[in-house]
Amino acid sequence: MRIWIDAEDLFHYAAHASRPSGIQRLAFELQRALVGLAPQDVRFLRHNTAGTGYAQVEFVEIEALFKNLSKPDDLEALPPQQKERHLGRIRLLIRKLINTLPTAAAEALRRCNSRRRAALCEAVAAIRELAVALRAIAYASIKQKNKSRHEPSSAKVQYNFEIQAVEGDWLLCLGSPWGLKDYADLVQTTCARYNLRFALLIYDIIPLRRPEWCDVNLTKAFRSWFHSVVPLADRIITISRTTARDAEAYAAETSMPIKGRIVPIPVGTGFGQPPAPLRTKRLPPAGSFVLFVSTIEARKNHILAFRIWRELLSILPREQLPTLVFAGRVGWLVTDLMQQLENANWLDGKVRLIESPSDGELAALYESCQFTLFPSFYEGWGLPVTESLAHGVPCLASNSTSLPEAGGALARYFDPDDLHDALRTVREVLENKTELAAWRAEIRKHFRPVNWRESAAATLRLLGHSYCCNRPA
Repeated sequence: MRIWIDAEDLFHYAAHASRPSGIQRLAFELQRALVGLAPQDVRFLRHNTAGTGYAQVEFVEIEALFKNLSKPDDLEALPPQQKERHLGRIRLLIRKLINTLPTAAAEALRRCNSRRRAALCEAVAAIRELAVALRAIAYASIKQKNKSRHEPSSAKVQYNFEIQAVEGDWLLCLGSPWGLKDYADLVQTTCARYNLRFALLIYDIIPLRRPEWCDVNLTKAFRSWFHSVVPLADRIITISRTTARDAEAYAAETSMPIKGRIVPIPVGTGFGQPPAPLRTKRLPPAGSFVLFVSTIEARKNHILAFRIWRELLSILPREQLPTLVFAGRVGWLVTDLMQQLENANWLDGKVRLIESPSDGELAALYESCQFTLFPSFYEGWGLPVTESLAHGVPCLASNSTSLPEAGGALARYFDPDDLHDALRTVREVLENKTELAAWRAEIRKHFRPVNWRESAAATLRLLGHSYCCNRPA
């Protein structure tokens, strides 16, 4: 029995993103662990150019793509001349992109580039227009790359898939394919043609349960994908018990047919080889800050963290309050938050943004913070919580959805809808350094990371693969 993993979504994602998100990281680590446990039986597929069939690709190609996607943008580590050349290319690209925009949008961006605050509101509108233009360029580039780079070899490799795929094999989706066109038709046609079984990993159903935190186009695309693809799955896997319950409840409410139970698997801790901590000039001094790792978006509840720090400034002496560091890129539905932070001058430096940190910078941030904060309203798992614990760092997290699953007894929790509860919890930790040190020691003594091989083994077991079936209980 072979397992054919559809990896097309990673290539699609890499064509328009500069850094992997949690989904891409999780899917890649699970794929790598599956290859390690069943190297002869785990194969990888891409969609052909027309999107009507599959072509086999080697895992080394996926590894290379992911490595390039995860490559740090460490300008500080470059020699001065190389750094200046790199910055020059970036400036040139920015100027070229600005010149393609409508006149009003281009002028707004130029004024923003000169750091005039009065242009900020205009710049937001300009950036939206820039995003539309970049999206069009990205999709045109994807089509051209597929045609020029993958078409010559895909015919030969696709023939191998057609010969090797046999009845009873699995087509497995581990990524985020809801942005791929006609995905359900492709799965249904392929499974019928080769008598394959289809398995699907679900991360969360946030666009269905809480659409107010998602772009309207994402919600429409996800709903269409979910309703067309989930009924096709012979096995549905999730990354948490919470997601399994959510998906089952939604299926029942909408009378959606599903085959069998929806089963969670354990999620591995960390990603590949831990990166070497990288101290760059933009990182704050060790021990001077509290860390919040996440894309800045409404669902992650950065506004609560900001409100907590604003209140703490009226309670504690300023010199006793650590800086709150947001580490991540600026996402969506946070225009008001970013404007509030700007209006408040980022609490005169007590709140900081380190945008799109490299893996090395992120490791350094985890290792040198006092503790981490994660007040998210809704998660499918909670990677920042387990990452914090894996670094031996205490985490204060929301008690919502799957986060207590991720943090277990070693994290501490608060109500993300209750400012007073969250403020009290954070203040107690800040004012008791002895207890914080004991908590840190407890984590380092008792936290047991989940190996990705455990995640892969659970997946193989659910698919009835012989690797698990032949192992002693």
